[in-house]
Amino acid sequence: MTRTNSCYQDRSVNNFLITGPKAYLTYTTSVALGAQSGIEECKFQFAWERWNCPESALQLSTHNRLRSATRETSFIHAISSAGVMYIITKNCSMGDFENCGCDESKNGKTGGHGWIWGGCSDNVEFGERISKLFVDSLEKGKDARALMNLHNNRAGRLAVRAIMKRTCKCHGISGSCSIQTCWLQLADFREMGDYLKAKYKQALKIEMDKRQLRAGNSAEGHWAPTEAFLPSAEAELIFLEESPDYCTRNSSLGVYGTEGRECLQDSHNTSRWEQHSCGRLCTECGLQVEERRTEAISSCNCKFQWCCTVRCDQCRHVVNKYYCTSSLGSASARGKGSAS
Repeated sequence: MTRTNSCYQDRSVNNFLITGPKAYLTYTTSVALGAQSGIEECKFQFAWERWNCPESALQLSTHNRLRSATRETSFIHAISSAGVMYIITKNCSMGDFENCGCDESKNGKTGGHGWIWGGCSDNVEFGERISKLFVDSLEKGKDARALMNLHNNRAGRLAVRAIMKRTCKCHGISGSCSIQTCWLQLADFREMGDYLKAKYKQALKIEMDKRQLRAGNSAEGHWAPTEAFLPSAEAELIFLEESPDYCTRNSSLGVYGTEGRECLQDSHNTSRWEQHSCGRLCTECGLQVEERRTEAISSCNCKFQWCCTVRCDQCRHVVNKYYCTSSLGSASARGKGSAS
């Protein structure tokens, strides 16, 4: 596709969103679902962290209240942008939009030894374009934080492309699979969360030079946010300032602290990271771990009955849950805990 055609398509999509009420409503519904997917994945990934993706952090524009430029902010922007692109792409491939369908641009071309492109590849080009128009346009600021947000929005979109999977179907006499037809599919969104969580842990802190900042909004297409950073870091998450101490409540920063948080202890089928959550959330923050016995109700003794229902009893059982609570002398213990 030529540069002229690409620019024309971007303008067409932009005009389409503004002037076409039906299409606009269709896209905004998918955008909202995508953003919600990103928020839910954020909460899953950080459920047992000191910072657990609270509602107060879910502002996508520096024009509003979210003025921090921390590692956590970078994750929020990346996973939200990725979520929007993911849902738009999926809906496009399913034929939910009149002007969009499978990406068949490579079909019939040789992809590698013994296989060719074919089938219905997910149309990430369309998903990326719509995600950029919606998510980047939320950024009204023109300072370093705004630039950082736009960079991390793009890193989230690049992540969607990075973990796409090649799916193939065999062809040949008697199932010999002498040649394969392959197409690209979106990975499961949980894999997206895992991928961006790893990027979060390796995020780069950028020392900003004011001369590098440029006015404008990348959603207008005048410049690329990565130009102000390292070109090799376009797929990496970046941040500008260190995270606050998430152990202690700080209302002015929107930090709730870890007191009252539930943690896991001696739990089966959990990762080592989850099993150490009581130490991370409670002990290292100068808090005690309090065990509380509660009664839970769950389905049990389920039986299949002809035809065709399953009937279960409701069983009550006592479960142990663990919470972080304050204690006398916690201030001195707090000094021994590690900060986030």
